[in-house]
Amino acid sequence: MDEVFTSLGLAPDFETVGEGSLPSRFQVTNLAVAAYGAVGQAMVGLLEAQGLARRPKVRVDRRLASLWYGVSIQPNGWELPPLWDAVAGLYRCKTGWIRLHTNLPHHRAAALSVLNAAPKRAAVAQAALSWRADELETAIARAGGVAAMMRTADEWAAHPQGQAVAQEPLIDWVAPRITKPKTWSATLKRPLNGLKVLDLTRVLAGPVATRTLAGFGAEVLRIDPPEWEEPNVIPDVTLGKRCARLDLTQPNDRARFETLLSEADIFVHGYRNGALEGLGYGLAARQALNPSLMEASLNAYGWTGPWATRRGFDSLVQMACGIAESGMQWAKAEAPTPLPVQALDHATGYVMAAAIIKTLTAATAGQVQNARLSLARTAVTLKQYQQAEHGALSISPEKLDFNPRVETTPWGPAQRLNPALSIEGCPMHWESPAAALGSSAASWA
Repeated sequence: MDEVFTSLGLAPDFETVGEGSLPSRFQVTNLAVAAYGAVGQAMVGLLEAQGLARRPKVRVDRRLASLWYGVSIQPNGWELPPLWDAVAGLYRCKTGWIRLHTNLPHHRAAALSVLNAAPKRAAVAQAALSWRADELETAIARAGGVAAMMRTADEWAAHPQGQAVAQEPLIDWVAPRITKPKTWSATLKRPLNGLKVLDLTRVLAGPVATRTLAGFGAEVLRIDPPEWEEPNVIPDVTLGKRCARLDLTQPNDRARFETLLSEADIFVHGYRNGALEGLGYGLAARQALNPSLMEASLNAYGWTGPWATRRGFDSLVQMACGIAESGMQWAKAEAPTPLPVQALDHATGYVMAAAIIKTLTAATAGQVQNARLSLARTAVTLKQYQQAEHGALSISPEKLDFNPRVETTPWGPAQRLNPALSIEGCPMHWESPAAALGSSAASWA
């Protein structure tokens, strides 16, 4: 996974411990290890730039890295909601397969309206059989929904969006500028202490990135619109964060957001191309509010090409780019076979965190640069590394993988996986439990 490190200007100088690999056509566990290692190596550079340490040792546990790519929290006496709603999933079409992503009510409504089907799996399955997969994919996207047909890797390579993404870098470094050198209250144990991170991301890559920053001491304030919920992932990804709500169509909330943005050190968002501009917060407006603001952003299908503004999620990108079809051939299955975890989300999130840390190192000398990533471009990297052996180990959590300390969450007591990343003298840990959306005021602590 050399590209992960070359995109950051780093060398993979860390120790790997543990055994096992998640079963997949592709080297998912090796990608997990590389992304964690990139975070560690970026942090080494920051600690050295701050004069806090000299070449601290970095270690990644491949077993724990694999587990964190799944779910990091283990409820005690309660259960996480199902990951998918009743309609989401794979459907056979008149030609080919399609995956519907219907966890959000407006996405479900869009798919059902196109299919003219009741919100029941049998009804959706029957309706899908009358469509070509490519035509259904296009129709749902035009209706404001999200879906992806299964393509082979060759079909994606010939697709205009596949061709566009293949030309993009893993990390697109943009908007370089000179500012005054940045300082904050860094310590060896909490190197991001004193940094304010404004988080406007949703499921799942962006929240993973900001959770990582919180693990090293950053103050992360997540902002969601009114009524927004992600009950199946919030207990997993809001660890160490405060969560507030703002309606950016309302004058008072816009004023509050602009104050937060002007005071932030780092802004992380997952809005599609043009979405922030539509709200009046394009890049020029953001930099006018805060000239030294560092930014990291992501989207599903890349920053160029005809799908640059298309909504998408990890499971859909896997279908579109050939991963699910390759997995089906590898497993000798009769249906699309995705990765065993949402690896594109998690890997993109950790590489994004590494990019932010790398930018912070440059910011100590007064240089700021923004970073853009996409799930589809992360898929390009993963697809270069197939897993030769068919008998890869299935990694399941054991009692010793969890921190014995009880985490008191709004939903009940829980335990959290031990960190997969260890940096000498700089322990990764979170000072507050997972938080419910809207549970804090929209202000810095």
